[in-house]
Amino acid sequence: MNEALRLKIRDLPKSSGVYIMYSESGQILYIGKAKVLKNRVSQYFNAGVKTDKVAAMVSKIHTFDYIITRNEVEALVLENNLIKKHKPPYNILLKDDKSYPFIRIDVKSDFPRIEIVRKLRNDGARYFGPYMQGIGFKDISELIYSAFSLRSCRLDMNRIPRSHRPCLNYHIGRCMAPCSGSVSKEEYRTVVDEVISFLSGNDKKVGSILESKMLEASEREDYELALWYKDKLEVLSKLVRRQVTALPKDYNMDIFAIAGSGLNTVIATLYVRAGKLVGGDKQSITDVSVDDGVALSSFISRYYDSIGYVADEIVTSIDVDGEEALAEYLSSLKGRKVNIVCPKQGVRRQLADMAVANATDYLEKSLSLQERKDNMTVGAVMQLAELLNLKRLPLRMECYDISHISGTDKVASMVVFTDGMPDRSHYRKFRIKSVEGNDDFASLQETLKRRLKRLTDGDSDVSLGTKPDLIIIDGGKGQLSSVMEIAEATDVDVQFISLAKREEEVFLPHNSLPVILPRDSYALKLLQRIRDEAHRFAITFHRNTRGKRMSHSTLENIDGVGAVKAKKLLKAFRSMAAIKCATVPELESVIDKRAAAAVYEAYHGAEGTDVIN
Repeated sequence: MNEALRLKIRDLPKSSGVYIMYSESGQILYIGKAKVLKNRVSQYFNAGVKTDKVAAMVSKIHTFDYIITRNEVEALVLENNLIKKHKPPYNILLKDDKSYPFIRIDVKSDFPRIEIVRKLRNDGARYFGPYMQGIGFKDISELIYSAFSLRSCRLDMNRIPRSHRPCLNYHIGRCMAPCSGSVSKEEYRTVVDEVISFLSGNDKKVGSILESKMLEASEREDYELALWYKDKLEVLSKLVRRQVTALPKDYNMDIFAIAGSGLNTVIATLYVRAGKLVGGDKQSITDVSVDDGVALSSFISRYYDSIGYVADEIVTSIDVDGEEALAEYLSSLKGRKVNIVCPKQGVRRQLADMAVANATDYLEKSLSLQERKDNMTVGAVMQLAELLNLKRLPLRMECYDISHISGTDKVASMVVFTDGMPDRSHYRKFRIKSVEGNDDFASLQETLKRRLKRLTDGDSDVSLGTKPDLIIIDGGKGQLSSVMEIAEATDVDVQFISLAKREEEVFLPHNSLPVILPRDSYALKLLQRIRDEAHRFAITFHRNTRGKRMSHSTLENIDGVGAVKAKKLLKAFRSMAAIKCATVPELESVIDKRAAAAVYEAYHGAEGTDVIN
């Protein structure tokens, strides 16, 4: 630890707040909250308290900053906001940033239906869920529609056409058809109330309805429908068997447990909805908190902040850091008091132990797979930065490749890897516009000039407006040098390297000697993956471009069909094969009669044989 860092730790205040760890290049490594900043930050630099994960992060810390808050709750909110904004590599980042499905019933509507939504709104509707792994929202919604005759259509009940007739669901007894006017609002609301009662945990009526319908179908010898109702009864039975004893029926609870190995950490969650254990989830997390209680607290706050829903009660397998502040924060999200408990006995302890068993099992079974994934992604990114002595971690890498045949149909690909993994929504394609002939160097220059200009102009495109940490050029020293001319003229602070195919040599700017990465290193394998992906993407784009041009030229050779009509035909029929098979009336629906006849004649001839291939 350098002297400046030591003095900064000594002068830390004994206040609550948020601390931010920086690398030497100024990159944010980790963001944390603390009730007492001096105590928490000091723990990271004390010998004997660090796990391997913490030690790896601390070795990269060059300095830190902090923001004092009035209380621990403010620190928790600020920590969440900063993590979402900066996405530090050592903080917990929830997988897929997923949103879970809820069942919504708009009780203010005259004739509400069951809706599946993924966002909660303060709109007066009743929401049930969220539903995860186990018994999902599809099972629940099918049970509802099989037992209760609610409408499933999106028909605006205030604007029903005079010619409207009830749909098939009405005729098979699966809808009361409020659209026909044969059912009153009060009658329909009675059924809606029964559905709400079922979703709140009362199952007996649903069971009796399904059993009655199954017997009626069997008596009519409609055995297929009877079997369908039998399947629904089995789903209901599975749901009923998950009733948690000693818990109210109308009760939602989430149970969290944590298990770690020093390098890897797993959090398991169990979900109790309407008094029943309906499912669970498990995920590995990247976190360098000083202990499991801090990691679990951080996970829980970020988890509920992301899904927009908070259970009635939260059970944890261990005591969480800042429990009172966390409970106050979650209560503000929910709008009423939320309890966080770490039980010592009873049914809650049994559920917590079940969650611990799930976390431990997942940790043991997925450890080697997770380690391999980490090594190939984030681990490879860190190794690459170290081996090439990069100024900052290449969390966002872009790779470019050129594809053409003898200088025709020239295109370029831009592929993006984030945290060592393909980020396909950020891939982009370029058509080379100004380069004549077979000149890969000039094509690369044009591509990078256009890309960097979009960056400096603050482009609104989510990919082209984002600054990369590292740009990789498919090629050797010459390709890199040609690109650096553009980069230096643009004056953009982006790191560049190139990867030569034959010997897999890595070239750095203004350095004639290549860097030879170890053949078995994850860093080299990461570079090879992004290079090969850029090559694949470029070739695919080139083939599509060439195919469209050839299709256009073939059509344009037909008398009376120019570029505009050729484009219309390809847009309408989508392929040359479809155009060749089209009848004259089908062609006339897109282009004029004379041109349609010419196209048909060209591909079928007077005797039905192809003239143009």
